[in-house]
Amino acid sequence: MRAIAVALLIAACAPGALQGADLEWTGLQALPLPGGAEGAFAAVIDQKLVVAGGVNGPASADESGAWTAMADVWVLESPDGSWRKTTPLPQPTAFGASASAGTFAVFAGGSAGAGAEGRDSAYRVVFEGDELRFQPLPPLPGARSLASAAMLDGAVYLACGRGTDGEPTSDMLVLDLNAVRPAWEIASPLPATPRVSVGLTAREGALFLLGGAAPAPASNDERARPLADSYKFVPGAGWTRVADRPAPASGQTVPLGPTHIASVGNSSDGTGRPLRAMAYHVLTDTWVSQGELPAGAERMIAVDWGGTLVAAGKPAEPGTPATPVFAAHLVAEPSGFSTLDYTALACYFAALVMMGIYFARQGSSTEDFFLGGRSMPWWATGLSIYGTQLSSISFMAVPAKVYATDWIYILVQLSIILLAFPVVYLYLPHFRRVKMTSAYEYLESRFNLPVRIYASLSFVLYQLGRMAIVMFLPAIALSTVTGISVYSCILVMGVLATLYTVMGGIKAVIWTDVTQVFVLYGGAVLSLVILLGSMDGGLSGLLSAGQEYDKFHIVTWSWDWTTTAVWVVLVGNLFMNLVPYTSDQAVVQRYFTTKDEKAAARSIWTNAVLLIPSTLTLFLLGTGLWAFYRANPELLDPALPTDSIFPLFIAQQLPSGIAGLLIAAVFAASMSTLDSSLNSVSAALVTDFYARFRPASSDRRRLALARWLTAGLGVLATATSIALATFNIGSLWDAFQGMMGLLGGGLAGLFALGMFFRRANGAGAITGAVSSVVVLYWVQQHTDLHFFLYGAVGILSCVGIGLLASQVLGVQDSGSRA
Repeated sequence: MRAIAVALLIAACAPGALQGADLEWTGLQALPLPGGAEGAFAAVIDQKLVVAGGVNGPASADESGAWTAMADVWVLESPDGSWRKTTPLPQPTAFGASASAGTFAVFAGGSAGAGAEGRDSAYRVVFEGDELRFQPLPPLPGARSLASAAMLDGAVYLACGRGTDGEPTSDMLVLDLNAVRPAWEIASPLPATPRVSVGLTAREGALFLLGGAAPAPASNDERARPLADSYKFVPGAGWTRVADRPAPASGQTVPLGPTHIASVGNSSDGTGRPLRAMAYHVLTDTWVSQGELPAGAERMIAVDWGGTLVAAGKPAEPGTPATPVFAAHLVAEPSGFSTLDYTALACYFAALVMMGIYFARQGSSTEDFFLGGRSMPWWATGLSIYGTQLSSISFMAVPAKVYATDWIYILVQLSIILLAFPVVYLYLPHFRRVKMTSAYEYLESRFNLPVRIYASLSFVLYQLGRMAIVMFLPAIALSTVTGISVYSCILVMGVLATLYTVMGGIKAVIWTDVTQVFVLYGGAVLSLVILLGSMDGGLSGLLSAGQEYDKFHIVTWSWDWTTTAVWVVLVGNLFMNLVPYTSDQAVVQRYFTTKDEKAAARSIWTNAVLLIPSTLTLFLLGTGLWAFYRANPELLDPALPTDSIFPLFIAQQLPSGIAGLLIAAVFAASMSTLDSSLNSVSAALVTDFYARFRPASSDRRRLALARWLTAGLGVLATATSIALATFNIGSLWDAFQGMMGLLGGGLAGLFALGMFFRRANGAGAITGAVSSVVVLYWVQQHTDLHFFLYGAVGILSCVGIGLLASQVLGVQDSGSRA
């Protein structure tokens, strides 16, 4: 019976409940060119669409005939705007290569006409007002036409095409635009048939060269032979073969969504059947159809215009005075969420609120509100530490990262397990030596008041930014797969987390965390079971597929500090995780909620032990998602970011009701991090500022202030998160987050200075903390050091400079030597 039940469950979740997204084509204003846009440069510069040059005559890219090139340049400033002429090309050119780079584009090579020699010129093209300026770049090593170009990491790559002798080539040229003296160099040649009109696109730190055409000899009247073989190029690693196009084709490719590449290449079978757009997925190495191309799509030029695929073809009827221009948008299937799923969501949220109401009756002091009366069970506190650190960003991002890469990041989790030893045996005795509410009280007792205020304020500022991000990023993914708007997702998380935290304090926070951990982990296990059941061969099939594609790669042996070498991952994350586990009030506050040091130690060990099965589950799930969508690429939605892959699977494949419950748990994971931040920031503000400077205030007044602060912080975090979604200020917020992230290493360094170096004093400590921010900022801006090592830089620079400054300044502390 059990086997039958499992089989029925798997059958209910069989692939195909939802499909991915297709391209929907709409027309823009036609380009005032009667002969089509064949052979033109196409680029987006300063968010304006530019079409330059091209063929003036009846010829095509793979036929001989009488034609000449044009120099006209046309600009379309918005999708609903009108084309206008602007500065012409320095010389008439067709069949050159172009690559967009935001504020500029690169035009290179091309030809002047039939029988004419190719061009070796290259330009950096920018707008100056309404006009274009063509800034000369170093000329190509030789003439090159019918090549393709792409930008990657500040360099422009030019692949294949016809060389000076008119014959196809497999060369790849590269120009580093950031070099002091830029010059074209020959990169690794394509290890395949020389070709022209390839599709070249940069994705995920690599170049993808898809298909192309092998022209017939100049003396032969046969048409060019389209090709299907495709390749991936990684700078420093060279070429590897990837999945062939489903059918041979040549022509341009452009980015589609976060991880797909759209191909709108030329027809290859000559049957006259409707042309179809295809999409290649760079993570699963698969192709899917994106629907039929519109009439007039032959020999398109195409470009990515702010996430919209824009293409210009040729008039469907001879004599048409203009060239059709099309815009393609991804149209996803409706959400697979049912009424039962929404009911499960509502019931879960109602349960969280009821928990807040229940615990509101059990707290009448700040010690209850912030510390749960110092009587919380060690196992519940351990689960809460785990839940606090496993935000919904992590819950979605860990499987997504494994889905996109391999198991190299499992060493990050190992570092947290190893970190439990120094935290329990070296840090915890200092924290539990005296009764504290805020971790930063220790810094005043060890150093002085300014050090405490600096640390507490740094924590508060960082958490204010983090709370908004913790709601905003998951809301984007959850909105896409549930059909609930981003604003509603943010409001649900913000209002509910604030409500039960205001009412129940840390007890509500910890017990809701416990509930959420069970639901989250149970949902992950269920998802893995269903995923394995839907795959050929189950677990053994997953392991075989993963081994074939090296998806279980863990260790990279290298001394290179710019990569994920084994020592970079382990050492870097040992230091990086010292920050939350030794200096973050949201975590350290949990150490104070248990009755004694022994119970606190058990809570830390509980968190470490939990990481072992949960890490294996999430990593297997990530590889399983890769294998599942590799087998079912049509279920992928190209519009979704990679971090949405797990919620997408939940919405598509889990049974009604269970899908809703697990999506509710993903919401709850955000709330788990948010409620901890609300309570801990409130604790820092009340303890380190209000109570410290108004010691005569009553506990009743402090409790009232704590509740009001929690409510106000919740409103502020929710409003900020909505602002991120509304006003597109993500880049500004990223900069703020980056600046606040500079403070973490210094905070952990302060605690290390105080606990392990008797000669450190307050003046030296504050000097070390501030200096660590400057040092880390310099390292980020001027070196290629892997970000995993930033924590080590921050902590070690704080300790080193702090000790040196303590010796030089020699100022006596007002604090004790705790």
